[in-house]
Amino acid sequence: MFSYRICQDQGLVDKLLTPGYLPTEDEKQAAEDCFEAGTLSCTGVDGQECNYSPDCQLGQACWRNDWFTCNAFDGTKCQGVDNSALNSCYTSIAGGYTVTKKIKIPEYVSNHTLLSFKWNSFQTPQIYLSCADIAITGDGQTPPTTTSGSGTTSTAAGSGTGTSPPCTVAKTVAVTFNQIVTTSVGQTIKIVGSIPELGSWNPTSAPALSASGYTSSNHLWSYTLQLAAGTTFEYKFVTVESSGSVSWESDPNRSYMVASTCNTEVTVTSTWR
Repeated sequence: MFSYRICQDQGLVDKLLTPGYLPTEDEKQAAEDCFEAGTLSCTGVDGQECNYSPDCQLGQACWRNDWFTCNAFDGTKCQGVDNSALNSCYTSIAGGYTVTKKIKIPEYVSNHTLLSFKWNSFQTPQIYLSCADIAITGDGQTPPTTTSGSGTTSTAAGSGTGTSPPCTVAKTVAVTFNQIVTTSVGQTIKIVGSIPELGSWNPTSAPALSASGYTSSNHLWSYTLQLAAGTTFEYKFVTVESSGSVSWESDPNRSYMVASTCNTEVTVTSTWR
């Protein structure tokens, strides 16, 4: 199975695209979380047939048709890529069999963003990842962008059909910060940053995240605020004890820019560091 993903956390993307910058382990995980949240579903393109993997059964994690599957032989097992011969499945850095699918790019404008290609191997417990630096104009007229990765070639068609009308760029965006962090009774998570909406680096004035979605299996804290498009800021998460004492995340500061897109809502997911 394979999927295409896109990350709309522009602050994180800009870091990853900076020549010579070595991302931290937390930033790598944040990027993967961002990509997973931005999976471009096979079912997102009208008229595109999205099949369930013949190697999976109902109730298994791989029983899904939002990802793409390679074609099966004799209708039973998925042992080849597209129309390649049985047992001849071959990929390499130099070449391989062609995989071409359509995806719908979200209404999102960016001169530089990351399109990720993720391939889950069937025969072995391996995952192959590659990405491309692409530009999204949002005018609906951009020609398809072809990306190559792990010996496959994939076509990403802008807005699915290339016929979508121009969108209206949002003046303000509802930015939701999802923070995965394990806490104890009496602790509160706040987001503190360089802008007044985040307390201007003062934990006392900073907004608290909500634990309404916190469960034993998903340690989720969340907060949503309206920000003007183009707003750029740095921030960190802090833990506030019932006594009022504050514990800060480790350096460096996180950074974010509210992109000027057609999206009126965006979610930024990260884990405590």
